[in-house]
Amino acid sequence: MSALLELRNVSKRYGGVAAVNKVSFSVSRGQFLGLMGANGAGKTTLFSLIAGNQGISEGEILLRGQSIVGKRPDQICALGVARTFQIVRPFRDMSALENVYTAALFNVRTSSPAQARSAAERALEVAGLASVKECLAGDLTLSKQKRLELARALATGGELLLLDEIMAGLTPSEVEEMLVTLKDIHREFSLTVICVEHVMRALMRLSDEIVVLHYGEVMAQGRPQEVADNPDVIRNYFGAA
Repeated sequence: MSALLELRNVSKRYGGVAAVNKVSFSVSRGQFLGLMGANGAGKTTLFSLIAGNQGISEGEILLRGQSIVGKRPDQICALGVARTFQIVRPFRDMSALENVYTAALFNVRTSSPAQARSAAERALEVAGLASVKECLAGDLTLSKQKRLELARALATGGELLLLDEIMAGLTPSEVEEMLVTLKDIHREFSLTVICVEHVMRALMRLSDEIVVLHYGEVMAQGRPQEVADNPDVIRNYFGAA
């Protein structure tokens, strides 16, 4: 499989502090990549660099072999990169459908309001929100607001989906339901996914490969079981002796 996304020695510094330090890895088309690490490891910062919400200090980020460094978030979205946020950010006084419709307007394959609405309806359906599409986003439960984040990202029509702790704060049963949804979406839409998650059993079940960040650097990379058995991961992430 060819690389859809490639990071080459990507760094982000704030003064003398490196939040991300010379991170390199690639993601193949159709791959589900897990990104794990303790709080402050640089995971969300890395997402912000890929999505254009922050500028990199050095290195290169390539999408389909072309640099996206310096592009605005809307330009990167139009190229097929969609993201969710760790802290849900709905337009609380708008309905779920209106929230997702707004995102669908950024879908380069929708050329009319009717097509954008159709894309929004479809995204709500696959995210499991069709029954609450007319409800105000601010009235939805946390679980449904997480699904709304997912639906908005899907509605942009992206090929690369960045999921930032989409299961954080959910109950065990809600995590299981989200796992089923993500597996179905990954398969049905042939998406490439990078998922940041602290629910480790979920990440292990979903991922083809896992990258572990530690203080902004790649500490380990490999198949889920290889990462779980890695002595450095066990010592530094799980706190074992």
